[in-house]
Amino acid sequence: MIRSGAFLQQCWSVHPLCVTVKRVTEGNTVVLRCSSCRSAHHLQCAAIVAKPSAVPSQPEDPERSGPGDVTGPSQLAACIEAHAPALSLREMDVFEDYAVLRCADCRCHYALAVAVFETRQK
Repeated sequence: MIRSGAFLQQCWSVHPLCVTVKRVTEGNTVVLRCSSCRSAHHLQCAAIVAKPSAVPSQPEDPERSGPGDVTGPSQLAACIEAHAPALSLREMDVFEDYAVLRCADCRCHYALAVAVFETRQK
């Protein structure tokens, strides 16, 4: 196990399309997997904040409603369950300890305040 965000940053910069969002645990750890380097990147989050799209949602589409009283971690978990292939890592900074995930289906952004980056290789 390697405790550094540099490995995720390197992985994502070299092959960004291979990094996928797999799950979020009850302890607010977001797990990303890379199919190219076969690494599992665990982001232990101090906070997960769901930010709805700036584009207004269609009233007839219930999946694209705002977060309401749903918390960020539970909304991210529901998003992963509903449309995991649409989620991607969009932005990250290891000096500021944050990452941003985006769902192409519901257009929601998830801002992650990362407390610990860990990389595990298979």
